[in-house]
Amino acid sequence: MDQKQELTSVDLAALERELGGYEGAKLDKAYLYEDDELVRLKLRDFDRGRVELLIEVSDVLRAHVAAPEHVPDAPGRPPDFAMMLRNRLSGADLAGVEQFEFDRILQFEFEREDANTTIVAELFGDGNVAVLDEHGEVVDCLETVRLKSRTVAPGATYEFPSARFNPLTVDYEGFVARLQESDADVVRTLATQLNFGGLYGEELCTRAGVPYNQSIEDTEEEEFEALYDAVERLATRLREGDLDPRVYYEQDEDGDGSHRVDATPIPLEEYEDLESEAFDSFNAALDDFFFNADREDEVEGGEPQRPDFEAEIEKHERIIEQQQGAIEDFEEQAEAEREKAELLYAEYDLVDEVVSTVQSALEEGHSWDDIDERFAEGKERGIEAAEAVESVDGKEGTVTLSLSGTSVTVEADTGVEKNADRLYKEAKRIEEKKEGAKAAIEDTREDLEEAKQRRDEWEAADGESDADGDGDEEDEEEDVDWLSRASIPVRNSEQWYERFRWFRTSNDFLVIGGRDADQNEELVKKYLERGDKFFHAQAHGGPVTILKATGPSEATRDVDIPEQDRREAATFAVAYSSVWKGGKHAGDAYMVDPDQVSKTPESGEYLEKGGFAIRGDRTYFRDVACEVAVGITAEDVTQVIGGPPSAIEPKAETSIRVEPGQYAQNDIAKRLYREFKERFADDAFVRKIASPDRIQEHLPPGGSRMID
Repeated sequence: MDQKQELTSVDLAALERELGGYEGAKLDKAYLYEDDELVRLKLRDFDRGRVELLIEVSDVLRAHVAAPEHVPDAPGRPPDFAMMLRNRLSGADLAGVEQFEFDRILQFEFEREDANTTIVAELFGDGNVAVLDEHGEVVDCLETVRLKSRTVAPGATYEFPSARFNPLTVDYEGFVARLQESDADVVRTLATQLNFGGLYGEELCTRAGVPYNQSIEDTEEEEFEALYDAVERLATRLREGDLDPRVYYEQDEDGDGSHRVDATPIPLEEYEDLESEAFDSFNAALDDFFFNADREDEVEGGEPQRPDFEAEIEKHERIIEQQQGAIEDFEEQAEAEREKAELLYAEYDLVDEVVSTVQSALEEGHSWDDIDERFAEGKERGIEAAEAVESVDGKEGTVTLSLSGTSVTVEADTGVEKNADRLYKEAKRIEEKKEGAKAAIEDTREDLEEAKQRRDEWEAADGESDADGDGDEEDEEEDVDWLSRASIPVRNSEQWYERFRWFRTSNDFLVIGGRDADQNEELVKKYLERGDKFFHAQAHGGPVTILKATGPSEATRDVDIPEQDRREAATFAVAYSSVWKGGKHAGDAYMVDPDQVSKTPESGEYLEKGGFAIRGDRTYFRDVACEVAVGITAEDVTQVIGGPPSAIEPKAETSIRVEPGQYAQNDIAKRLYREFKERFADDAFVRKIASPDRIQEHLPPGGSRMID
């Protein structure tokens, strides 16, 4: 029997009531783990004390409260998503938990004096977590979704999937009508058309005494009644919280033990032959199941089981097909809106006559029903404008016209030009959704290729000895191929300068730059010393860049800094400035000594925050290439580094060059992360030290692309 990997709609219906019992708990901290796949919300409840809520959207799809001893240790540095949650939710009260219809979606409502926030856990498909503001707009989400049916993206209004049929609230007539629409057998109809899923479809058949494979058309009235009664009894138990949670075990093939296979909110007749363990709450049962299931799956001797590459590949191919269909639909929709706008101008006089007639009638106090009747009379008299009117909608204030065989809806309170402009804007909005879908399909294609490559590597390595890749301890002093090592030790200690932009030049001079105006001010005030060099791009909007001549514990002194290191600092100043954000591939920078930098402006001038007056001669670096390399080091210190390629590539075990391009910081960071995971055999090492958020810290502001 396959082990439970996701929660069912019935599970969520049971959890909705249990989790609602934690209303009033205050959020303490939020965490994000493991490739942005596990969200942990740490809350404090007056009665229960510490409450740990886990939401996982990886190969396992789940949401439940866990025992404190079952949650993973807090990650070292919170990524941006976790920081956003902390900023919005710290001190907020859990105000409610709700299942969306009968879908595998849970909504967690949080209230705070300054703003309310909703966390939406999508526990279907690939899974997702979206954070919404009080207006239902997406603040951020783990995965951007742009499909034909819906969009989930930062800045967009959150769109739920189309509501699923809810069998727990339907009356008997609606229940039977829904069943009779199907041409499948009873169990498949319950599973798909009524959204119970396979397990509960079989359970309901068993409880009602109806054969699984009996066709709907052969089902008698009393059998429909028995099925409805079984559904009603299940719905009542879920609604009233009358649960008896169980974790079920199946005997191992060798008969020497057993392993967990499922956790359910009530005992199931389908599992009456299995060993089970009762729990006080469904949350506790799920926590026990998922915490221990992974440990039971480990193969003796540490040999991993073969992942289901075929299922993953099939999933990506299916998503690509859906996204391609969405792109085609967006193109058709945009073209249709443009055609409607053009028809308004082509039939300008007719449309204007209809709109003017409606506006005049409303001003005279006529109702929309009167207007509808007037158009009907006009049709009978053969008036062309009236004949073009298909319908009026007083609630929306619109009139639908037939223009050259195409239905076009216009707003009656505006003129022809504004209606046409509205349609053109709608076409443009749809075109933007198409571009988003194109970007999404490229990401999915990369995921598909990654899955295929992992499958090929697994099969190529199958049966080979592990000894070939381990090496002797003595060899580590020599040139180690870290990319092929199965396990890389993490060795890192944070330095004072890592909160700034930074890199070390070819000759190991430290270069630091500001991330904002506050840091620019701080760098000049605290860290610019005699012997250092000050760099800035010859463009408005860029970081203060300081090439440090000496370390923090060394006495300041004049040092002969090689030309190569100076040029690398200049490259850094240009790359992280507005030059990159503007999409340019080269720019100029200048260098001065510390005593030439001042916060005192010239007479009559004003210096904004983060700005400085530069006096005296400047040394210029012309046409500096806008190019950055991001790499990972594996020796001495294991970390992500980024900066001019000439300084980064020799130090990194592997690196990737980027240049100004079309992908936003977050998106290109994820692409680089996936590429690094492909390059290292120890992808756990990449997850630990080179998450997308850490990579993003080394990327210039604005769009970027990888250089092949």
